[in-house]
Amino acid sequence: MTREFSDKEREALQHRIEAKKAKRNEKNKNKNKNKKSPSDGKTILETTFIVVRGLGVVFATILSLGIIFSAATGTGYLVSLISDVKVPSSKVLTEKINTIPEASVMIYSNGQSISDISSDLIRTKVSSDQMAQTVKNALIATEDENFEHHKGVVPKAFFRAILGESMGGSSSGGSTITQQLIKQQVLGDSPTFKRKATEMVYALELEKHFTKDEILTDYLNVSPFGRNNKGQNIAGVEEAAKGIFGKSAKDLTIPEAAFIAGLPQSPIVYTPYGADGNLKSKENMQYGLDRQKDVLFNLYRNGYISKKEYEAYKAYDISTEFIAPATAETASHGYLYHVVYNEAFDKVYDYLIKTDKVSEAEQGNDVIKETYQKMAEQKLQQGGFTITATIDQGIYQAMQTAVANYGYLLQDGTGENQTGNVLMDNKTGAVLGFVGGLDYNSNQNNHAFDTHRSPGSSIKPIIAYGPAIDMGILGSASRLSNYPTKFSSGEPIMHDTSAGTQEMMTLQDALDTSWNIPAYWTYQTMLKNGQSVKPYMSKMGYQVDNYQIESLPLGGGIDPSVVQHTNGYQALLNGGQYEQYYVVDSIKDGNGKEIYKHESKPVQVYSKATSSIMAELLKGPIKSQKTTTFYGQLSNLNSTLAGADWVGKTGTSNDFVDAWLMVATPAVTLSSWVGHDNNTPMAAMTGYNNNSQYVAQLANSIYQANPDVFGITQRFTLDPSVTKSTVLTATGEKPGTFTGGGYTNFTLSGPTTTSYWAKPEGAPTTQYKFAIGGSDSDYADAWTKILGSNTGNNANNNAGNTTSSSTDNANKKKP
Repeated sequence: MTREFSDKEREALQHRIEAKKAKRNEKNKNKNKNKKSPSDGKTILETTFIVVRGLGVVFATILSLGIIFSAATGTGYLVSLISDVKVPSSKVLTEKINTIPEASVMIYSNGQSISDISSDLIRTKVSSDQMAQTVKNALIATEDENFEHHKGVVPKAFFRAILGESMGGSSSGGSTITQQLIKQQVLGDSPTFKRKATEMVYALELEKHFTKDEILTDYLNVSPFGRNNKGQNIAGVEEAAKGIFGKSAKDLTIPEAAFIAGLPQSPIVYTPYGADGNLKSKENMQYGLDRQKDVLFNLYRNGYISKKEYEAYKAYDISTEFIAPATAETASHGYLYHVVYNEAFDKVYDYLIKTDKVSEAEQGNDVIKETYQKMAEQKLQQGGFTITATIDQGIYQAMQTAVANYGYLLQDGTGENQTGNVLMDNKTGAVLGFVGGLDYNSNQNNHAFDTHRSPGSSIKPIIAYGPAIDMGILGSASRLSNYPTKFSSGEPIMHDTSAGTQEMMTLQDALDTSWNIPAYWTYQTMLKNGQSVKPYMSKMGYQVDNYQIESLPLGGGIDPSVVQHTNGYQALLNGGQYEQYYVVDSIKDGNGKEIYKHESKPVQVYSKATSSIMAELLKGPIKSQKTTTFYGQLSNLNSTLAGADWVGKTGTSNDFVDAWLMVATPAVTLSSWVGHDNNTPMAAMTGYNNNSQYVAQLANSIYQANPDVFGITQRFTLDPSVTKSTVLTATGEKPGTFTGGGYTNFTLSGPTTTSYWAKPEGAPTTQYKFAIGGSDSDYADAWTKILGSNTGNNANNNAGNTTSSSTDNANKKKP
């Protein structure tokens, strides 16, 4: 780094400069563009020899003067500093040098841009031919006048630093441009002789593999240049040229180049702009103007400009070239930006922890954790990363258009009903698109990823019926009690205004109308048998604090986000295999190196048999339209799309606070939650009508953007592991003889049907208490209805005697 000169020094030097100029012009100014690249196998000893040899003259001087220490001591000190420095390979060194921080970008799955990642540092990397030679000359003349001739270090500078330190002075300064690049890109700015020695070794090695122009170009792309006219921190000569003079770096004039080349020494002091983007006061701006004159003199002193040019440029007021202050544009980010950023942040944090081999104990240290969080943030903002999302651009935009055009369908006069929607790939767990809310500008709460609400009856297939089938408690044709019953508190278990239907109903009927009592008894049966659903829920990431809550299978005591609940259905319908949802598919650094790639880590939650049986059963809630008009609405909109193999389930929480609709095909799951942010009730029919209409429009919009995404030709099929049992329609169990309830060796006959079971032995033989749940009096009544007054084969006389309702979980108990 060249020091600044006083006016007297400049005058004295001018005469010497003019005498030298003729001779200098005869010198060969060809650039050293074809550096040979020796192998990376140079040993530390060889490198030490190069350094020591270059410093011999200085040691001789030191020895003759007897200053501080002998040459032997000095040599030993130098050797001790660099003896354990490991010379990096050219590959590693090149990778670090060429990793020039710049804006990171998020892209859709098709490669199109979502957004740049916001940063407090603005940088644009440009090639050498996009930089004016004038700015390169100004930098060399000011920072490293021997740049074209040295091999990366100037030995005397190192010993000047040692002498300064030994005599109580400063050890800073004396770095070549090559060393400064090493410091910025590789070693950092630790003020120790050890780092300085390492810097020298690395600089020598770098010059073996990089041309002078490559080093100069990287330096000009990396270095900080203060602030631009918007008050933003800038780095790299291109942003400096644009932010101060309003032009590209390749178009800089000599006075402009001189001003910019002087900035890196103290960028915040010399920059003409303050943090608010306004020009500094005349007094504070003078520091930068004086610095420019020093650079102009250095250009003249080193023969880059003539005396006449120097005098003319020095007299010119460069401040007239500064562009006017402006207001920085505030990036408008929506739901998508924040979802991708948050997940990418976690992945980069994990990458840094893994790369640095930070132990679990260290990760528990708040200071270390905060340090790595800041590092991850900086990498994301300035690392030039490319984050590829799973989001399908066409689908995502279609979903945003749908909510903008049809969000009004959700409104019921009770206040603004918000929504959260997710479209998930059933095979991979990839989020293909989502809706975070009606409008990000008016409500930044992401209702798809951040809102946690009661799932109502939509949890029943996940937490009650799915596990019960998996445990062998239920088959597809099993009967469940829907006789009136109460929670242990004495509160009746209600379905809207109904306390039950006085019957043992089929599992299909229980699902289609979403009765609460059958789900309650199913869950209680599992608890009574000592079986727990915790392993199922934990594998899918659901958070449940208390598995003993009686209303848990009705949606009490569990509050998933929309994306989490969508993931639950993904697992249930994907052969029982859970693939954790993800939004970030891959992350590449500025050099194109992939630092993260999503890897499938499937977790088997339900058996394949259970998954296929549940898929078959979940066709009923959609096709029957007892709790949702979705299928009818979709059929009117798009008969082709309605021809897909649709399955699904609805859910409504207490007092109509939340309404859910989960629909799926073999390919994807599409979810919808509707509710108020303040948890106040909606109208009674909002879930049944409004949400159904909206989701039909949403599905149709997605189809128009990508007709293949729903896999219309695919069909849910029963897995070969499913056991098919012929059972009595009346009991859901195999024909046989039983004793109980006043019957002795009683054999029931009547119509039969096929029941699908996940356990190999299939359905049990008919017994007196053939259903799930119910009291003794309930069974007495049930058998009376089965047998009738005169016949033993009236097994289905009460089939279908259910009451349709527009809500499916309107009066369940909350914990």
